[in-house]
Amino acid sequence: MSKFLRIGVHQSNVSGYTSKAWCVRRVGSTVFLKWGAVEVRGAGDGRKVYWTLTPRVKAIRCGTAERAKGYAKAAIARRRNHRYEPLAGPIAIRRKSAGRGAELEQALATILFVDIVRSTEKAARLGDSRWTLVMSHYYAAVRRELKTLRGKEVVTTGDGMLATFKAPVAAVRCATAIQEAVRTLGLEIRVGLHAGEYKVSGAEVVGLAFHIGARVAAKARGGEVLVSSAVKDLMSQSGIRFKDRGVHQLKGVPKRWRLYRVEP
Repeated sequence: MSKFLRIGVHQSNVSGYTSKAWCVRRVGSTVFLKWGAVEVRGAGDGRKVYWTLTPRVKAIRCGTAERAKGYAKAAIARRRNHRYEPLAGPIAIRRKSAGRGAELEQALATILFVDIVRSTEKAARLGDSRWTLVMSHYYAAVRRELKTLRGKEVVTTGDGMLATFKAPVAAVRCATAIQEAVRTLGLEIRVGLHAGEYKVSGAEVVGLAFHIGARVAAKARGGEVLVSSAVKDLMSQSGIRFKDRGVHQLKGVPKRWRLYRVEP
């Protein structure tokens, strides 16, 4: 069975940060498709992927094995063209915890998105084995800074990470510390920060604030830490300097947002 994983915010999903997986399998003249939202935990060899909901399934009866082969080949090509990566390991079903049905609790935090600039290019140049080693050092460096500044890792995103902080000052300081730490690996990152409310139940987090944070990160240039006005407004007494980067329409997000670059 061919499996594919796409990590990131999907345009149709305005409720939060979601990853999606597809499975394509052919049996004789029938092609079986399975797809849905997934949760990604860890990185490299330790990465695990779980269905967050029961996946959708569909059987396509093509009449002949030859037609089924053509259909499966086209389905696989579409996944690759849509920025899915091949997934070798299994997709598990996470068991529901006893409190899963409980009402979601509201929380407020500063949300940090970090990812590597031109990661696909670098991975192609270095090759799988060297890139896996670089990524393990990268995640170790990111987690070290998170621990130092009391950030909470939520999920890894292929070549990046989503984390939350109680204090915006700690989030900004962590972002700049990560920049410095990964330079020794020959990596350049972009970081986006947003502050807002979201809902949490156990390990699950949901909210428009995550969607906004992802879009802020997408606006950041290489080597840049970009924050929304919501973050800057909370840091008037911090002593950290910002440069106005203008008002932006964030894709799929209501209203326009003023963004600021953190100055060294």
